[in-house]
Amino acid sequence: MPESDLTASRLTRTSAATMRTSSRTSVTSTAVRRQRRIVRAVVRATEVWRALVDAVVAAARWAGRTVRPAGAVVVIVATVGLALGTAFGWVEWRVAGVAGLLLVAMSVPFLFGARAYDVDLTLQHERVVAGHGVTGEIVVRNHSARPALPGRLDIPVGRGLVEFAVPFLRSGHTSSEPLEIPPLPRGVVRIGPVTTVRSDPVGLLRREHAFDDVHDLFVHPRTVALPSTSAGLIRDLEGSATRRLVDADMSFHAIREYVPGDARRQVHWKSTAKTGRLMVRQYEESRRSRMAIVLAAATPEYTDADEYELAVSAAASLGLRAVRDARDVDIVTGSEIPRVVKGRLRAIRHIPVVSPRTMLDGFSGLDRHDNTMPVEDVCRLASESTERLSIAFVVVGATVPLTRLRQAALAFPTDTAVAAVICDERAHPRMQSVAGLTVLTIGTLDDLSGLLVRGAAS
Repeated sequence: MPESDLTASRLTRTSAATMRTSSRTSVTSTAVRRQRRIVRAVVRATEVWRALVDAVVAAARWAGRTVRPAGAVVVIVATVGLALGTAFGWVEWRVAGVAGLLLVAMSVPFLFGARAYDVDLTLQHERVVAGHGVTGEIVVRNHSARPALPGRLDIPVGRGLVEFAVPFLRSGHTSSEPLEIPPLPRGVVRIGPVTTVRSDPVGLLRREHAFDDVHDLFVHPRTVALPSTSAGLIRDLEGSATRRLVDADMSFHAIREYVPGDARRQVHWKSTAKTGRLMVRQYEESRRSRMAIVLAAATPEYTDADEYELAVSAAASLGLRAVRDARDVDIVTGSEIPRVVKGRLRAIRHIPVVSPRTMLDGFSGLDRHDNTMPVEDVCRLASESTERLSIAFVVVGATVPLTRLRQAALAFPTDTAVAAVICDERAHPRMQSVAGLTVLTIGTLDDLSGLLVRGAAS
């Protein structure tokens, strides 16, 4: 075959191959573009679906917060009435449906202006004593450029609710109302947040807006004044001597013979001259009076809640006197323990004693617990966590027998004086000594002062 024919044949085969490659590339590019369009469509459909779901959820939440039960009934009646009236040509149902829609539409304008207020809540006192109320003031100002329709303010006070009616307010006008909170029991009461409530006269729709102003009102336990000289049944101011012998202190004990290591300044030269041997002074260690107050916290250790309140007041009175006298004091009570680890975990709660106010704030938050350690274990843990106690007060209810009180007293060191305060509202005040344990029984809080004075004088 001639060379020219061979060359032409090769060119023809090369062109055919190129065309087939171009065709495959074109088909591949078309498939890729089609896949990309499908992916974009799926992604866009997913985004639209998510937006629709979020819109439906938001609308459902808004409807749940805004539409009241009466409003839901009216909406259902309007929907059913219009549907049945249109389907079957019933004029009465159409009228009912149209009336329901008009009623709902007329209720909507009453919801406007829920955020048009500036609300300021102030309390005259942030701390009160149990059984006393507190006063305050609510100031409402319309900060919007339009008049605000009448509304209502809801102020949560603990588990209760205080309502205030807000009058019609023009732009920039202010309305102030006094707030009077009735006497409260001991505890930490949360007041707020103030919530504006806008609702139509029929009560179909309701809109609320809560502000951030929240106050914690500390309701302190009732306390009684205790004389300073009887605080802790110890009348010393600087400290009391112990049985531990030391080389240098304030309370002189005896003269003994010198041993290597004794300080030369403790040498008693007159005795040395008489005996001819070096003699040194020996002293008894003096301790500053340190007091512990243990408050039982288990629910079975009290007859009822009033008895526990009496115990809290007694412990707070003892602690308040000690803090005001600048004594070293530890106030301990039982802490709640999870049921699954009860018996395997020991836990106590320390009340801060930095100042009288801080200490009473701590007492405000105390409560009884079903799952906590008995008072004997609380005393044992308090003794382990505190060194060199001079005296310990154990405050319990009437259901704790004397045998358990003696076990609680044994948890403290032998040189620690232990006094138990039994709170029994049905008992007469008395003081007795049981196996070295001083037991004070009080029926009212005022009995505590007299018994402590009697104990200090004896």
